[in-house]
Amino acid sequence: MKIICVGRNYAEHARELNNAVEEEPVIFLKPQTALIPGSQPFFIPDFSNEVHFECELVVRINKVGKNIAPQFARRYYDEVTLGIDFTARDLQSKLKSKGLPWELAKGFDGSAPVGEMRKLTVLGKPVQDLHFELKVNGVSRQQGHTADMVFSVDRLIAFISQFYTLKIGDLIFTGTPAGVGPVKAGDELEGFLEGMPVLKVSVR
Repeated sequence: MKIICVGRNYAEHARELNNAVEEEPVIFLKPQTALIPGSQPFFIPDFSNEVHFECELVVRINKVGKNIAPQFARRYYDEVTLGIDFTARDLQSKLKSKGLPWELAKGFDGSAPVGEMRKLTVLGKPVQDLHFELKVNGVSRQQGHTADMVFSVDRLIAFISQFYTLKIGDLIFTGTPAGVGPVKAGDELEGFLEGMPVLKVSVR
């Protein structure tokens, strides 16, 4: 099972971090240990003083595929949810300044909590017409609409499957909209997909 993540897939988020919007998707991986089992909290790691939340639509792959054409990509998923791409921003900045890979800042244990999956048929909308929101301590901090993605879900699947064989259960984090920010111990994060609560994370 793979956790495949997409960076800079919302133009406003790229701008808020002074990053360019790339001509091809920016892809990185998280290990399975980045998932948080059950309802356990997220523990801020001791190697970072600036962990940021990044709320994202997450797509679950439901069949094996390789070199998938964009027009057939929708056959490979039927469930979505929200996830948090927790990022050790201070460590990421340090690594980037040295021209080094920044997986350590993205893929540490617990850095990818994922909510309850929802069938697209239940949501009643196509994947590129979904609204989602992240509240921190009851205050709305991020709002996104999948129509604003630089690269659509189907284009992402087509691109990713050139390099990685997609397998049942693989998760694709599709990028975060603007509004990311730091978390602190005691914060409560809640994610809503089309107004439905699907994700809750306590920060410790």
